[in-house]
Amino acid sequence: MKRIYFLLSFLFLLTRLQATAQDYVLVPENFFLHKGDKLNVHLISANQFMKQDEIKYETANVAKFMLYNGSKKTDLAPMAKDTAAPIVSYQVQTEGLTELQLTRKSLTDDVERDDFLKMLDDEGMTKESEKAKNGSKDSFTERYTWSLKSLVQVEKNTGNVFEKPLNEEFEIVLKDNPYKGNYGDDITAVVYFNGKPIANVNVVLSVKTENGNVFAQKLSSDKLGKIYFKLSREGIYLLRALHIETSKDKKADFDTWLTSYTFAFSSSNEMPNTYKEFGFGNKH
Repeated sequence: MKRIYFLLSFLFLLTRLQATAQDYVLVPENFFLHKGDKLNVHLISANQFMKQDEIKYETANVAKFMLYNGSKKTDLAPMAKDTAAPIVSYQVQTEGLTELQLTRKSLTDDVERDDFLKMLDDEGMTKESEKAKNGSKDSFTERYTWSLKSLVQVEKNTGNVFEKPLNEEFEIVLKDNPYKGNYGDDITAVVYFNGKPIANVNVVLSVKTENGNVFAQKLSSDKLGKIYFKLSREGIYLLRALHIETSKDKKADFDTWLTSYTFAFSSSNEMPNTYKEFGFGNKH
């Protein structure tokens, strides 16, 4: 049985894909655990390629914080701490793949016109960019909603919790089990918006390896909402997607949804035991 500990803090984003809204990532200290181990979870705010900040849980801004293992659901919100890092420390007792989900409440912010237009162009949001450019506003009110997931293994790589949509407005759902994968195996994921697969969404896949290098790839969902990638190297994988639409009410000009999904891939039993060795620096 693998017992591999990844103590880490990281940011995975392409420099050219810097969004006005901050990206949030769930970061378990360990992706491979045994029964009785503590699952320590960190929340990272990321806005540049090599910059990361650990942020507080902020109870008032969290709509949902759950753990799923098979049919078992655990509400982590009562255990989470605003002032602590990690945001939660939960002792796992059930074997199999375990999925974490954190959804933040929608927040609004005013964004300068030039900054917003640049973000739309950088993200490939051509339709929304043209709408914004045709207007005369000096700034735009943007409403953000974040949905974050992470998948860890407890003792065994069994279970299919990863392939079940969690009824979020915008989310990524894996259709293949990366913890059963080997080098070169294909992984399929589906991007959902309002419960249905959505096409033409840009998804950034980033992998951070043992030596600290980040390998990034830009994907786009097909007409079935699917994206495809390979387990090309050992490390921590991040899928990140953003979707923007003109707001349907007067509380904002645009609605922005961001989602991220982290998991690990290792084909061996030997990996560094400290985040410094793994290339993540001395964060915690």
